[in-house]
Amino acid sequence: MTRNGTATTRNSTATTAAALPVASGRSALVHLARTARRHPRDCVAALGWTVAAGVCGVLVPLLLGHLVDAVRAHRPDQAGLLIRTALSALAGAVCTAAAQRAMVVLGARIAARLREDVVVRVLALDPRAAEAAGGGEVTSRVTEDMENFTTAVPLLAEVVTATGTIAVSLAAFASLDWRLALAFLTVVPVYVLGLHAHLPRAARQYAEERAVAAERGRVVLESLHGARTVDAYDMAVLQTGRVDAASGHALTAGLRATWLSLWLAKSMNAAEALGLCAILLTGALLVDAGEVSVGAVAAAGLLFHRLFDPLGTLLTSFDQVQRAGAALARVVGVAALPRPAPGPVRLPSGPVAVEARGLRFSYGPGHGDVLNGVDLVVAPGTSLAVVGASGAGKTTLAHLLSGILTPPRGSAVFADRLGRMDVREMSDEDRPAWVGVIAQEPHVFTGTLRDDLTLAAPHADDRAVRAALDAVGARWAAALPDGLDTRIGVGGHPLDAAQGQQLALARLMLADPPVVVLDEATADAGSAHARVLEDGAHALVRGRTALVVAHRLSQARRCDRIAVLADGDVKELGTHAELLALGGRYAALWSAWTEHGTPARGHTGASEE
Repeated sequence: MTRNGTATTRNSTATTAAALPVASGRSALVHLARTARRHPRDCVAALGWTVAAGVCGVLVPLLLGHLVDAVRAHRPDQAGLLIRTALSALAGAVCTAAAQRAMVVLGARIAARLREDVVVRVLALDPRAAEAAGGGEVTSRVTEDMENFTTAVPLLAEVVTATGTIAVSLAAFASLDWRLALAFLTVVPVYVLGLHAHLPRAARQYAEERAVAAERGRVVLESLHGARTVDAYDMAVLQTGRVDAASGHALTAGLRATWLSLWLAKSMNAAEALGLCAILLTGALLVDAGEVSVGAVAAAGLLFHRLFDPLGTLLTSFDQVQRAGAALARVVGVAALPRPAPGPVRLPSGPVAVEARGLRFSYGPGHGDVLNGVDLVVAPGTSLAVVGASGAGKTTLAHLLSGILTPPRGSAVFADRLGRMDVREMSDEDRPAWVGVIAQEPHVFTGTLRDDLTLAAPHADDRAVRAALDAVGARWAAALPDGLDTRIGVGGHPLDAAQGQQLALARLMLADPPVVVLDEATADAGSAHARVLEDGAHALVRGRTALVVAHRLSQARRCDRIAVLADGDVKELGTHAELLALGGRYAALWSAWTEHGTPARGHTGASEE
């Protein structure tokens, strides 16, 4: 991965499974509780308000029952009971609103912390693990799964309030008459049987729904990212079929989950009807026998009716909690990945050489080696261009030498005046001080132009930022409406591909690592901007050890040496003049380039295109 124009990666404890881990239910709850404990005041406020709301909610039916008896007996305290009932209802509304607000605040903070943990761990994933899992799997953890959990967080307020209301209501039923309490308990077997039949199927179904949604996301992302390839090979019908199939599976899984939810709702309705009938019938018999008052039965009926919502919330929450639990388990599976222990930072001392010895690499079982024992040395302060046909392994070599990928066989070593360091030994903290990477499609961060550039060098002042922009030829920045304060990225001032590349070059120049790796960093800008970008890249490379994966041979020619990669190995190595004199692969590439690629014929300038 590239971040802020510099390479970052995990070097140990990598997740190498084909899919990202999913936490167990217990582990997910433990992680959730640990996250909530980081906000103790919010937890106390939410719990206090929800308990108060539950108590006030139960007081109203009890007071109304006393009011019924007072009216029937023509007692003089009717006005006082009416006022207390109204005040209890008002207090209940205030406490409920306060509880919902407190829980939303707590939930938002918990969700924000979890989202931050997930993003940090995803950015630190071993690229091979992320690639094996698939873009859809990684993206769904950060987006859909996180959103599914976040939207369920406010439900906690309702669940806690409902639980408190039910507990207090049971005590109230017992205070009215134990037989009325028994009549209320007739709903329990129906609820238990319904949940017993529902929960095991729901857990499996919602986990399947999330997994299928992730697969749909993977297929859609691949279709979008590979749109050019799909169009070039006339694969639109085939790829559309894949998207349709994945969407169909996701729709089917979603409908099954919805059916389970509706089935639980129907069983709850049956329980409510049974319970209310039992209370009213029992109450009628007890009133007829003169053992309870009409007000007590009215209070019991109102209590149970008022419990429809809390009971419904509590029971339907099982269904929604199953959904949120499936999403939370996937989120925590990434957020709880072990982090490599921080080690001492080893900073480079002076110019740095880059060496590859016997580098071999494949992208997983069943795949052949992309590199077959590559040996290369880039001397301190010199540049090496890597050229070759598509699929020759150029980007893989660049990723191995920069530490984005960890070499399973062979070694990639950085050497300075104090010694040698294998890329496997570099931590996330010290890697940006050694090497920076610019990929073919750099990211433009949302914010001001200054913020985008100083991500790589937080202490750089405006003078240094402007100098870096000038050095890479980004003179357009001086004409922006608000200068360095101009907002760019999503919703901001639009930048074309060439300007985005110049930002990446300037960002890396501010970071000032001794080694830079340019992975076709001028390929997507178009020929109209090629010369400007190549000049900017050359300014960045000057004085640094550089590995340049060159899409344009005019850029390769400006490097000190050129390596021709084919079939996973270096076939030719030398200067531009030496390779032309050799009359081999590079000479053939140059001939094709000058004939069809650029008007380079007859020119010998270093900036020749």
